Amino acid sequence: MKAGLKAVLPAAVAIAIVAPNAQEPATPQVGTRLEVAVGAADRLNELRSWDNRVNEMVRANELALRTTRTDTVLEGRTHERYDQYVGGVRVFGGGVSRQIDQGITQSVFGTLHADVTVSLNPAVSVEEARRLFAALSDSTETSPTRVPELVVLPRDESGYVLAWRQHLWRDGGWWHTFLDAGTGVTALEYNDLQTQSAVGVGTGVMGDRKKISVRSLGGQYVTDDDLRPPILITYDMRGNRFRTDLYLEGLYRPTTSDLATDSDNTWTDGANVDAHVHLGWTYDYYFKRFGRRGLDDRDAPIYAVTHPVRRSDLESLPSSAISGYMLNAFWCGGCGPSGSGAMVFGEGLPPGYVLASTGQYVDYFAGALDIVAHELTHALTSFSSGLIYRNESGALNESFSDVLGTSVEFFYSGQGVHGQPADYLLGEDIVRPGGSRSLANPSAFDDPDHYSRRYRGSNDNGGVHTNSGIPNHAFYLAIEGGTNRTSGLTVQGVGPANREQIEKVFYRAFVHMLPSNATFRVARAATIQSARDLYGVGSPAERAVTEAWTAVGVN
Repeated sequence: MKAGLKAVLPAAVAIAIVAPNAQEPATPQVGTRLEVAVGAADRLNELRSWDNRVNEMVRANELALRTTRTDTVLEGRTHERYDQYVGGVRVFGGGVSRQIDQGITQSVFGTLHADVTVSLNPAVSVEEARRLFAALSDSTETSPTRVPELVVLPRDESGYVLAWRQHLWRDGGWWHTFLDAGTGVTALEYNDLQTQSAVGVGTGVMGDRKKISVRSLGGQYVTDDDLRPPILITYDMRGNRFRTDLYLEGLYRPTTSDLATDSDNTWTDGANVDAHVHLGWTYDYYFKRFGRRGLDDRDAPIYAVTHPVRRSDLESLPSSAISGYMLNAFWCGGCGPSGSGAMVFGEGLPPGYVLASTGQYVDYFAGALDIVAHELTHALTSFSSGLIYRNESGALNESFSDVLGTSVEFFYSGQGVHGQPADYLLGEDIVRPGGSRSLANPSAFDDPDHYSRRYRGSNDNGGVHTNSGIPNHAFYLAIEGGTNRTSGLTVQGVGPANREQIEKVFYRAFVHMLPSNATFRVARAATIQSARDLYGVGSPAERAVTEAWTAVGVN
């Protein structure tokens, strides 16, 4: 969801912004960044050249295979992901994804770094790095499951530095922090929060009744889904902010007493009902549409947190808790005592309070199916392409969550299961009136609909929530068609009856083909390649995707 929302209080609450360490790290060292985006249907000779280069780098231990995944959308295809290494140290964001059909490479997408010269001997030991990370966090200790990783960090100014990498919970943020391994000072940090069985019956936030998959325990019913394959648990923190903080930091291990409970299996707490039900629906959508088994395609556990604070405590809460636990929903990858991540659903505002900037009321975030699917898709991304949450790759990360969040809403509304109408607005059910983003008209929320209008500043990790409007609009145009308001170019979409085609095109590209440091240009190439793979060269889907990216100014 949008960052920087502010509630109307008797005195306006200013949201705290944490500034990075002001000290400068050691002088970064040199290298060259290479962007790879090539498919068999475009430039066969170039593809073969890159394929050979990947093989040579594998033999030289400069690329290491991270995963091999079978394509569940297109039979016979597999996707390999490789991480780049320099002298045995991983290059953060460096690597490629390679698509293979019966032993023949069909596409290569990625970011590689050539001729990197950087000292690989850290002056700061791993033990000292742990102490430094602990000093930067809210707690005096960090979870023993988190061990700092030594990486080669590409700098925005094209230099490189050896750094220790770890996530920290601080001021309501999940800070991805890099310490210069030569000096111990902060080289980079950014907030990595990717915001935003028995069968009972429950009433959701919007007053709609739905089935809820739970289990019986000690004469009560608890939010532990016994029907779906993965662990799927919803914890009710009952407004205890400090327990929520400790849980996310990995220092509190919840028990069955922390599960949401109901005595007669007729559930009335709307936030608990919707969080648990909507998570299950999203899992089902991944499987029914793409054949995917959960977040990691191996049924990884899904943990969720509701009621992280009390609405009644609004005026006494620090601004970080208001922005994080009331006015947000987010996926926190690596959070929790197991280190497997957690979903947190904000509490919204008490009746009578609205957002100062827009006059909108914010209800329980779990009540919006598209928001729940949006946040869970951040987890899917972290287990697949791992799109880095900064700049264009971060905007693509946000966009993919918007795309699948919207798609889940259309999927269930079409089946008559979801009581609210489907549309191309995000969060309209709980951010009232109007929602928070639009795929059909991004400019209605001051988001760009064209690459020429992109945000170029440093706020919000380089505008990840703002610039997502550009690929969002490309997805919309590829389905619905229409004219981009900035370029004036018209797209012939595949039509709503063929929505599934574009959903599968984007899913394959974002999950299997995009590198972690992808740009919009690479996303264009990957989605076009995905459309060709699935539906053929010159197909309506390929034409629609190509026209849509051109209309939004990504060439």
